Amino acid sequence: MPGRKTKKGKSRCTRTILRIPDLEQSKTAVLNSLPAKTSQESYAHAIDEFIAWYCSEPRLAFNRPVVLRYRIYLEQKNLAPSTINVRLAAVRRLAYEAADTGLLSPELAAGIRRVKGAKRLGVRIGNWLTLEQGRTLLQRSGSDTLRGKRDRAILSVLLGCGLRRAELVALSVQDLQIREDHWVFADLIGKGKHIRTVPVPGWVKTALDDWTANADITGGNIFRRVNKNGVVWGEEISPKAIWHVVKRAAQRAGIHGLAPHDLRRTCARLCHLAGGELEQIQFLLGHVSVETTERYLGCKQKFRDAVNDQLGLEGV
Repeated sequence: MPGRKTKKGKSRCTRTILRIPDLEQSKTAVLNSLPAKTSQESYAHAIDEFIAWYCSEPRLAFNRPVVLRYRIYLEQKNLAPSTINVRLAAVRRLAYEAADTGLLSPELAAGIRRVKGAKRLGVRIGNWLTLEQGRTLLQRSGSDTLRGKRDRAILSVLLGCGLRRAELVALSVQDLQIREDHWVFADLIGKGKHIRTVPVPGWVKTALDDWTANADITGGNIFRRVNKNGVVWGEEISPKAIWHVVKRAAQRAGIHGLAPHDLRRTCARLCHLAGGELEQIQFLLGHVSVETTERYLGCKQKFRDAVNDQLGLEGV
């Protein structure tokens, strides 16, 4: 098979069948091209799943028919369309990197990239808490202990500010600043490296102060690990630990199937129910469409009368 020519005029041998070393090399290239740690973890898992399936029996080639068979395999597992599409996106990226490094024929990679994702039937409504459930979640945080104070502060930030887990674990004391006489998390770097400033309601600031004062945190990351003896240790906390904080609080509150991202949805929902403007909610959450909305509508983010100040969770 003729190979692709390099800049020096020499041809590189491209293949139709990839072995495990080739797949692992392409996987490393994919992960190195992703800026966000959460995306790296998601794609690593998806690629590992595909490699395990691909190597489970002899495959004639890494090509479009094989990837179509993989999509059918995923659909037969009754996975959600969104999950299937993430898996397929990772496989397409794998093919692209393999072709870019000369491990796979560009024609085969192009065919793989044309594999369509699973169709979504209807619109997923998502999961969020009612106002009363939000109050119960905060009340059951166990704030009498140091770990409880930390967990209450974490839940308050997730519910009151709508942050993602990765954004929350990266928060530093220096991020808390004053803008227009209002506390904010200034210049947060979110998904896709988009920068935004997030208003902090008074009741959230109170929970943060209660935690940081008792934990003697005056600089660095706001949230840290707390051991079984109630002692702060380390300089950070992991996104997985945030997941466990939410799960424990949900169990105490009798709420089933709650994930950290559901608290972000809840924040948006309560903001809307409280009469918050859609543009201001988009600013708060840092959605990709915020820049488009601002450019076309000329709206400005408000801090003095912040959209998440009137959620109804005060005084819990």
